[in-house]
Amino acid sequence: MAAFRLDLIGRYLRPHRRTVLLGAVALVIVNVLSVTIPLEVRRIIDELQDGFAVGDVLRQAGWIVLLASVMGAVRLISRQLVFGVGRQVEVELRQKLFDQMLLQEPGWVQTTGSGEVISRATSDVENVRRLLGFAVLSLTNTALAYAFTLPAMLAIDPGLTVAAIALYPLMLGSVRLFGGRMMRQQRRQQEELAGLSDLIQEDLSGIAAIKIYGQEPQEQAAFQERNRHYRDAAIRLARTRSTLFPLLEGISSISLLLLLALGSGQLEKGTLSIGGLVALILYVERLVFPTALLGFTLNTFQTGQVSLERVEELLTRRPRIQNPADPQTPPQPGQGRIEARNLHIRYDGSDRDTLCGLSFVIEPGELVAVVGPVGCGKTTLARALGRMVEVGSGALYLDRCDVTAMRLDDLRRRIALVPQEGYLFTSSLADNLRYGEPDASIEAVEAAAEQARLLDDVKGFPDGFETLVGERGITLSGGQRQRTALGRALLMTAPVLVLDDALASVDNNTAAAILASIRQQRQRTILMISHQLSAAAACDRILVIEEGRLVQQGHHSELVEREGTYRRLWEREQAAERLEAVA
Repeated sequence: MAAFRLDLIGRYLRPHRRTVLLGAVALVIVNVLSVTIPLEVRRIIDELQDGFAVGDVLRQAGWIVLLASVMGAVRLISRQLVFGVGRQVEVELRQKLFDQMLLQEPGWVQTTGSGEVISRATSDVENVRRLLGFAVLSLTNTALAYAFTLPAMLAIDPGLTVAAIALYPLMLGSVRLFGGRMMRQQRRQQEELAGLSDLIQEDLSGIAAIKIYGQEPQEQAAFQERNRHYRDAAIRLARTRSTLFPLLEGISSISLLLLLALGSGQLEKGTLSIGGLVALILYVERLVFPTALLGFTLNTFQTGQVSLERVEELLTRRPRIQNPADPQTPPQPGQGRIEARNLHIRYDGSDRDTLCGLSFVIEPGELVAVVGPVGCGKTTLARALGRMVEVGSGALYLDRCDVTAMRLDDLRRRIALVPQEGYLFTSSLADNLRYGEPDASIEAVEAAAEQARLLDDVKGFPDGFETLVGERGITLSGGQRQRTALGRALLMTAPVLVLDDALASVDNNTAAAILASIRQQRQRTILMISHQLSAAAACDRILVIEEGRLVQQGHHSELVEREGTYRRLWEREQAAERLEAVA
């Protein structure tokens, strides 16, 4: 598994190998200079023991300043290069993840959970960026620091070197102990902040319901509790940080005091020069930061590898609904003929088929209703037409072409689906209407709105078609949202229009006017899924589905005369309407 993870890291860094190589060269130069400067300081101090002139001191000081300036500039370049690679990988990774998510079937998001997907695309990608930027830079720099510094220290005095770094394992252990705790506490703080943000967002979206039911005190109490949890998490994190960093300073100070105590004895014996002691002090100070940072780096490395696997799992997931290897080109222009041949569909985890052997033909230009009891499979049929759910080969045809043999883009450009809950984006009304046809003119937008009986409503809006509909269309009524979604579909030139209970939130008169307007477009094949049989009665033909099977089909006048599911549903609807009239 470790080899696999290293292979992944190498694969992500490979496209940026030139930048990584330049960053590594810069790190080598930095470490060579960081070893050279203390040696130069030792030489200068030892030379000044026998006397000096001010000019010589200034010249030597200028030399040290020059070396330190070059080292600082090269260090800055190395960090920009390596951190830049992490940022670049982050940008590329986010784009790949977004593209990959758009390829997945809708059911995958529902079963996986949008929160889990968002977490992988945000926090996990950030962890990968830290792994490929901060962790790689820190590990490389620590390895180079010890590789260059330890030999120089041992050459000056092996005993003092061992004594000076003897406490470093304690420093590393403290960082590993407290660093892991800090990461867990920081993650907990972020989770509490996310929960707080979710509560604010939910309350702002449902502010009307809160006021209607007078739930302000309850929501205030809920916010107060979440706010307190966030405060407690932040305080725990602050306590851990305030314990760790003074502890690290204390360990490094003890190490320095130990070096001074033992070094003074060496000075007295004459086995160590003053310049050598100063150089050792500089080297010890130089190793403090990489050693302390190593613990954080290892934690970051481990977390990054876990996130890398989670991201890779998402990137390598093959969508169940894909373009065929050898796609067929459907006839042009599309006519809108639909044919089902023994269509079976079963959802994952279900022990029975949702659609059980449907067979029917809908000719171009027909207005056909699909009715049946709740849960009989009507919506599944609508989703199957656009391959939003997986369809078996040879079971569903559009214009005599198997839908599984067509490219998904070709298929979905020929079918305009209007769901019951039409999703609207946080944008203007015009942009929502032209979502399927981004280049549509404002005249075409107005025509589609008129056909969906939305134009009169738009004229009453202060900004007309430029009115912002708000998040998920919250500023519109349920009927306006449905008619906006319908207008979006009508603006498309698709030969098949599927209305999945798309007029449920519209009054009967408006629904009848919309259907009459749509029927004038005889070039469209219209499949209307509805639980309102009064609307289905105006269709050319009705398909009656029960428990996933096609049990009846025909015109309304024929079906009400025959015993069966349709007549039972019709009588139930008529009885409900009579009860409403009496009430």
